[in-house]
Amino acid sequence: MDLTLNIWRQKGPDDKGHIEKYPVSGVSPDMSFLEMMDMLNDRIIREGGDPVAFDHDCREGICGMCSMFINGQAHGPNRGVTTCQLHMRSFKDGDDITIEPWRAAAFPVVKDLTVNRSAFDRIIQSGGYVSVNTSGETLDANAIPVPKPQADEAFSAATCIGCGACVASCKNASAMLFVSAKVSQFALLPQGQPERALRVKRMVEQMDEEGFGNCTNTGACSVECPKGIDLTNIARMNRDFLKSSVDS
Repeated sequence: MDLTLNIWRQKGPDDKGHIEKYPVSGVSPDMSFLEMMDMLNDRIIREGGDPVAFDHDCREGICGMCSMFINGQAHGPNRGVTTCQLHMRSFKDGDDITIEPWRAAAFPVVKDLTVNRSAFDRIIQSGGYVSVNTSGETLDANAIPVPKPQADEAFSAATCIGCGACVASCKNASAMLFVSAKVSQFALLPQGQPERALRVKRMVEQMDEEGFGNCTNTGACSVECPKGIDLTNIARMNRDFLKSSVDS
């Protein structure tokens, strides 16, 4: 396959940035998108240029690092996959492909396609955890009965990998889907009840402090989410936040 890549290049957070065009040839349809990027970078390095910076780690669709905006879609044209799971057979010979970083004020560009997503870490640090009693009178978590429907919902929420596709896809750069998934995975389980009200207040306040936008129920976040996190989590978080505000 012969392709033309239009890639966002930006030397650093304070650089203006621009699109650079790279023709590539000999791309196998069986390559993953990241393997194709590796092939391009190998050529750029051999020619003495500066390789394109992009995040990647597990390449198994479970870490969320491979965040790219491809032809105007988070993680590319396929649903339910991350960029590392996207294969070049999803494109046609001769295609022009535009590759950009996540676009959000709370995700500043570090270099090229790499953005700083530490805002997510700070949201989790503000309340995305449960306190564990280590007094010696602890109850084995497996001994606490959890109804299967609730366990299934909690597990579905916990599948969020924190990639930020929801933020990149939202016209308001909202992190509501991410935060609601992290709130819900505990709110649905007995272990998460003692800190339920405090947790949602702290995490929503931190989300606002980081500069993410609000939700307007467009639904693009859930559509583009590689793990299919459901919008019902946002409704649950809103109910919990309202209740915590009234009770406090």
